[in-house]
Amino acid sequence: MKKLLFLLFAIHCSLFTAKADEGMWTLYNLPNAVYETMKMENYELPYGALYYGDDAVKNCVVLFGGFCSGVVVSPDGLVFTNHHCGFEAIRSHSTVEHDYMLNGFVSNSYEEELPNKDLFVSFMIEQKDVTSQLDSLGLNTISEAKRGYFIDSLENVFSKQIKAQDSTLRAELKPYYEGNRYYLTTYRDYKDVRLVFALPKSMGKFGGETDNWMWPRQTCDFSVFRIYVDPKTGGPAKYSKDNVPYHPKKWAPVSLQGYVPGSFSMTIGYPGSTSRYLSSYGIKERRDAQNEPRYKTREVKQDIMIRHMRADEAVRIKYDSKYAQSSNYWKNSIGMNKCIDSIGLIQQKAAFEAKIRQWQDSTGFLKGQLDFDKLERLYQQRFNAMRAMMYFNESFGRSDEMTTRALRVTRGMPILGDKDKPKKQYIQLKDNSDEWDYNLDREVLGALMSFYREQVKDSKYLPDFYSIVDKDFGGDCQKYADALYKNSLLMKSGKKLFVNKKSYEKDLGVKYGESLLEVLGEIRADLLATYDSIDIQERYLCAAKLRMEEDMPNYSDANMTMRLSYGQVGEYLLAGKPSGYYTTAESIVEKMIQGEKGVIDYEAEPIMKELLSKKDFGKYTDKTTGKLHLCFLSNNDITGGNSGSPMFNGKGELIGLAFDGNWDSLSSDIFFDSQLARCIGVDIRYVLYMMESWGKADRLLKEINAQ
Repeated sequence: MKKLLFLLFAIHCSLFTAKADEGMWTLYNLPNAVYETMKMENYELPYGALYYGDDAVKNCVVLFGGFCSGVVVSPDGLVFTNHHCGFEAIRSHSTVEHDYMLNGFVSNSYEEELPNKDLFVSFMIEQKDVTSQLDSLGLNTISEAKRGYFIDSLENVFSKQIKAQDSTLRAELKPYYEGNRYYLTTYRDYKDVRLVFALPKSMGKFGGETDNWMWPRQTCDFSVFRIYVDPKTGGPAKYSKDNVPYHPKKWAPVSLQGYVPGSFSMTIGYPGSTSRYLSSYGIKERRDAQNEPRYKTREVKQDIMIRHMRADEAVRIKYDSKYAQSSNYWKNSIGMNKCIDSIGLIQQKAAFEAKIRQWQDSTGFLKGQLDFDKLERLYQQRFNAMRAMMYFNESFGRSDEMTTRALRVTRGMPILGDKDKPKKQYIQLKDNSDEWDYNLDREVLGALMSFYREQVKDSKYLPDFYSIVDKDFGGDCQKYADALYKNSLLMKSGKKLFVNKKSYEKDLGVKYGESLLEVLGEIRADLLATYDSIDIQERYLCAAKLRMEEDMPNYSDANMTMRLSYGQVGEYLLAGKPSGYYTTAESIVEKMIQGEKGVIDYEAEPIMKELLSKKDFGKYTDKTTGKLHLCFLSNNDITGGNSGSPMFNGKGELIGLAFDGNWDSLSSDIFFDSQLARCIGVDIRYVLYMMESWGKADRLLKEINAQ
């Protein structure tokens, strides 16, 4: 009988392919229709439990560092986020002698928890729609050029009003629905955030670029931090050894009960940016003028980086985080373009815009304002400038230390010295040699100089330093880059650079920076010629869609503010076959064996293979399958910034942490494919098992008290 029941369950698993419920919903005004659908899909909490009161679910979710999401999981302020979100904090504490990236980190007491410069977490306190207030102040009567200044000024006013009530609060005023609405969000920031626990990179980034954005996954993508506060007030404070752990009113209960296909799954986090209202013309620009330059340039840079990193451990530590950041959206851009073409997204959008045109003709809505032909011409007009800007940013935007310094200097650094003695005035660049590598950086610069010249054919977008390359270096960009690093005053860290001397004016690096800045101004001028007009037309297009579909709930594009997504645990069809909805310990051991045979991204310490080869995982074993689940799929709607978002069951209990999307739906930032879009999460039982079996972190597990 047991065998029959399990067989029936397995058949159910293989057939389950839930249709995703699209949406990144703001919590304070969640549409009732959305909430009713959530209840139908087995969400059990009352409407108000999401946003209102001290016990609201939102109160345990944090914006982590301004770029990721996280969740408070204990009464003493422990925060779970992804390993890749904590990556830079972990790297910054690492040395060749104490390499926490390579070996992991476990604190055995509060005293051993490591403070992190500039790291903070933010709690959303309140959010409200202030559009009518802005309208009454004249938002729609000012020119587009002044709109940004107007919004910034009002944000400052709101911030002062809020800080007058509570000095620990800050306010953000952001556009929603392409600028058709404006919401004011109040936050409280905590700036003493300490590293508590991290697995070795082999597990926290298991699969590396081979598995990035792919399914199946086995990555144990989590790290643990703790919030500290002022011991007297219990409120936010800068780092002090006297600070004490934060005691929140709300933390997420952690569940060991697992899930089955169709189980309710909800993420709450801070998705960064989506563009689902974007026109077909904008999508074409995204594909050809943004994504393509990004992945082509990063491929050149990353090939050089990884070669140097593999040759020298000290170089690897310096560049681990930089490489990870670069490669993530290198692969994303490739995948997005593939999806745009495979589903015919531009054609789909154009067909929908034709419907809006017909509706506009019949209703007269925004007649004389929304002009599709004008929008198309504007995008065509700026295409070459946008493409050049992307190649410029990817080639010269913080890709190497020489260029970073050259642009800093030419944009204007603080001038030090005697104001009355010009020849004594100087600038000084700090010695940050511990952050970059001489040989890697100069090779990257030479290669990217050559690549930029190959790709950008319009002569007005070519910096005039190329004439120096041709005249003095025989057209060899690498020789020019070598000379910059060897001879430029800008590379003399810590020394006074007297800005009114001829040696400074004639310096090769200074001239290089001036050349870059001149071309950057040229590109920006061409972009600005159409920027405002395109924004207006895209805003009108969004307004027309909202009006045409006014009987339907519509969410705004992601903008790094708190959003809710709901759906179910479940698989999808992958190359015509069921993908499976979870991975097991056996599957990671199989990959580790490949790692032993030379697949670098699957290499792991022998102890990890031993721990995951066990037959009995105790209370962390899934009760339905009898396996240790590592990662699982849901059809939650996510994007960048959602990394570290808590994944809740219908009772509001934590079952996992979102860390990735799937390759088959990488166009979801601009179009949500309900059949293919999946969120990949690390199972919270996998997290806790590794904390217990590898980290021996009993004090933390007791604090979390998973049930």
